[in-house]
Amino acid sequence: MANRFVLNETSYHGKGAISAIADEIKARGFKKAFVCSDPDLVKFGVTGKVTAVLEAADIPYTVYSDIKPNPTIENVQGGVCAFKESGSDCIVAVGGGSSMDTAKAVGIIITNPSFADVRSLEGVAPTKEKCVPIIAVPTTAGTAAEVTINYVITDAQNNRKMVCVDVHDIPVVAVVDPDMMATMPKGLCAATGMDALTHAIEGYITAGAWEMSDMFHIKAIEIIAKSLRAAVNGCDCGREGMALGQYIAGMGFSNVGLGIVHSMAHTLGALYDTPHGVANAIILPTVMEYNAPATGEKYRDIAKAMGVCGVDEMSLDEARKAAVDAVRALSADVGIPADLKDIAKAEDLPFLAQSAYDDACRPGNPRETSVEDITELFKSLM
Repeated sequence: MANRFVLNETSYHGKGAISAIADEIKARGFKKAFVCSDPDLVKFGVTGKVTAVLEAADIPYTVYSDIKPNPTIENVQGGVCAFKESGSDCIVAVGGGSSMDTAKAVGIIITNPSFADVRSLEGVAPTKEKCVPIIAVPTTAGTAAEVTINYVITDAQNNRKMVCVDVHDIPVVAVVDPDMMATMPKGLCAATGMDALTHAIEGYITAGAWEMSDMFHIKAIEIIAKSLRAAVNGCDCGREGMALGQYIAGMGFSNVGLGIVHSMAHTLGALYDTPHGVANAIILPTVMEYNAPATGEKYRDIAKAMGVCGVDEMSLDEARKAAVDAVRALSADVGIPADLKDIAKAEDLPFLAQSAYDDACRPGNPRETSVEDITELFKSLM
């Protein structure tokens, strides 16, 4: 069996990296940019850092910002119409997962118009053409959407998130500039950072993991464990570390999949609009405990990467517990709630469990699971 790996054509990393956007647009022969960004980033001038680069290089652009934190089918369809009207030939996605996911869906539909209903993109859609070229500029250190072949769109009518996986949607250029992440408030920094850690840990233990993906994931865990507390406290070195760590995690999980932490988090986001990173962070330690019997020695590696001392002398059970405890401690230190008591409702359990079981991330879980198992996991967190 061959293991496929898909990555960006080009990526830029480090402070001031956004200056490369104009050079990339001109070198690729693009004439006008469709800037896809969320309204808060536009309002607070973050998007303006990128449009200033375009203006200085005399590159015309149109801004589209009708995007919700969990972008909907309607947001995507509005973006398709706006792109067609704009006369653009490339997309510059500025933001977190919401902006980049919207950009991917818009770009795919423009070049594959038979998927204009959006719902038909769910899962592994049989698109034929590469999407409109995307230059992705993350403003959070978590989703890694700038380097993944995944995106998530909310079907608000049916209270569910659609996970879409398509090699045709990966941005051609990723511009990972820590300065673009400097305005994140503490809560957002914590939530997106724990999202990145979840990507790294789930990617490391997922059923599809192999040597190359393991290399990325274990390094990402190490960087994130060292950087997240400092990043939340506003330290530049912490934020630089998180910018890199989340990207490295994305290089891995995009190619091998995730597990039921994400399945459960997706349904919470769809039903309650729970921030994705917060949901992942709350669920992660509990699901790690559940998955432990199916992970071999990998939790020992995770504990080491998290900075736990004396792991080699521990029994396997002790090492597994140490890994879970380290994750739980990091989550608490950055201010993530410990449970779902203020989020989930008991009467919604059947819907939550079934939706999580049906989610596209569930088959990658290292331990075989069931609707009943997922129900009990939700109950334990409530």
